[in-house]
Amino acid sequence: MIEPGRLHRASVAEVAFRQRFTPADAGLLYLSGGEFLLAPRSRSRVFAFPGEESLLFLWRGEAVAEVEGVEYALAPYDILYVPSGAAFRLANPGETEARIVQTSAPAGKRHPVFHSRFAELSQREERIRRLPGKRVFLMFDVGEAADRLVAGYTFFEPHARSWPPHNHTDQEEAYIFIRGTGAMEVYESPERLSFVHSVGEGDIVTIPMLNYHPVFSQESPLEFIWCIAGARYWVGDKVKDFLAGTVSSVTT
Repeated sequence: MIEPGRLHRASVAEVAFRQRFTPADAGLLYLSGGEFLLAPRSRSRVFAFPGEESLLFLWRGEAVAEVEGVEYALAPYDILYVPSGAAFRLANPGETEARIVQTSAPAGKRHPVFHSRFAELSQREERIRRLPGKRVFLMFDVGEAADRLVAGYTFFEPHARSWPPHNHTDQEEAYIFIRGTGAMEVYESPERLSFVHSVGEGDIVTIPMLNYHPVFSQESPLEFIWCIAGARYWVGDKVKDFLAGTVSSVTT
């Protein structure tokens, strides 16, 4: 059977994906990241990331994700885990543009879809880590099935900083800034600063293993997504001195 030709109107609302980083250009082993831009009343073609598990973070607007025939209505800051290679579509039922941040990493197993609802999980104390001047929300934690990914949000109050600085021997990360402005350092050692940059909404900092990566907020609150690929843990749950802030640095 010969398929017929089809007309694709220029006026049809679009969903566009742009790659923001890959392991090759970020000095990483696993993590890739990008962003979906969904025009009002748009619906996407089928997407898939063969051999990779993915996380979709609804940053702005509203969206519906259909994964292998099942629909998930996403509210702001919800996260959806998409199994390795699974086909999915995205739609924006609203009247304003929606934006979805995407991260992925290689995975050898297929795990179930998981819808992490921010309105629910951000109210559960076992999912919150309270540190001076900031709160960490464990939105896709080790209790959720995955090969390599762990993720959540960190909310800084004004004029706060990460303390103590920490690095990892078995994790790489990406920080995606979604509200406010601040600054971030990434360095191998205090004597060898890689960079000190101002950061704002939409900026991404990729953090290869063994780099320290403190964050600083300024006059306004600062919020960012953190996504880990590698060993599955959050630093404060592994090293209690990190939560207590009683040491000058932490390595995991």
